[in-house]
Amino acid sequence: MNLHDWIDELSDVLEIETEVDEALLLDLARTAATNVQKTAAPITTFLLGVAAGAADADPEEIETLAAKAQLLADHWDRPADAPDPDDVDDDVPDDTGVDHTGEQFDDDDTDEDE
Repeated sequence: MNLHDWIDELSDVLEIETEVDEALLLDLARTAATNVQKTAAPITTFLLGVAAGAADADPEEIETLAAKAQLLADHWDRPADAPDPDDVDDDVPDDTGVDHTGEQFDDDDTDEDE
């Protein structure tokens, strides 16, 4: 069974009528996998499908949407293993030499309004 047969069978199982440009999707998936990270490939093509469905896009509009995603992936400059800047903890200064006797600290896990 080749890819086109798989797409036909899958479309039947999912009860959808569609024409798929395999080359377009594979090119987009390859670029996302290479420039972003491997797991970006299926998510990228899935989101392209969601966008195409939401816009009731014709094949030309799907190509336009794919071109936008391709451009983003082509110019992605964050390595796959780079930490998300929002998840990076700031350096905590070493205060082991400071005497904290008698200091009181707020518990960050409590809600004062309770």
